[in-house]
Amino acid sequence: MKPPTVFLGEMTNPEVEAFLADHETVIVPNEVARRVAPRVGAVVAPTINYGLSYPHTGFTGVVQVRVATFMSLVEDLCASLAAAGFRRIVFLNGHYDNTYAIAYACASARDRLPDGVVTFPINYWDGLTADEAAEYFGPSNGLHANRGETSAVMAINPDLVDLDRANAEMPPFPEVASPAAVHTAFFFSAPGSVHRATHSGTWGDGREASVEFGERYLDVVVEATVRMLEDIERTFEAMPPR
Repeated sequence: MKPPTVFLGEMTNPEVEAFLADHETVIVPNEVARRVAPRVGAVVAPTINYGLSYPHTGFTGVVQVRVATFMSLVEDLCASLAAAGFRRIVFLNGHYDNTYAIAYACASARDRLPDGVVTFPINYWDGLTADEAAEYFGPSNGLHANRGETSAVMAINPDLVDLDRANAEMPPFPEVASPAAVHTAFFFSAPGSVHRATHSGTWGDGREASVEFGERYLDVVVEATVRMLEDIERTFEAMPPR
């Protein structure tokens, strides 16, 4: 007998129909989504494996799509999933550069969606409390390929991480009145901004990464994502159609 699954790509048509009879949510992409899905009554669509990496232009091996291409893909997925009967379509994002484009694509798709369908992105770190975020992200412990992110990959598949080649790098950023200034310059200024700011692409220290720290990281972001989705739904209830 075929075992049950939360992954949409592994479901038969009757399984999708049975799911739609009882649930309203779709989430994209993978490990955090896999852990969140049973908690919120969701299935996990196949991931969008190509996205926006313009700040990383200059590093060898960067493969990306144009902003317009990415937004068109997201918009078409909104329309297609809605036509299949899904009412909540959530793009669970793990790459900051994609965030605004997903939001704008969801808004652009609105005229193609049936009434009652809601589409939106969240980043898997959006629901972290200030104390949780401080342990894993920030100016002091980094925001990119740092201990937390490297550990999370190790927890998912340790064969993907070679700690002998892990490094530490902190970009030479100035003291600023607001961290938003550094954040904007690092991620949003122009193609190649991360390449100009770092030699390796790392912002943080991945050398102390571990499976144990990664599991704790994943546990925290899963709980944060569940909270975030619940809070979003409660907010929707406070904004009825008119």
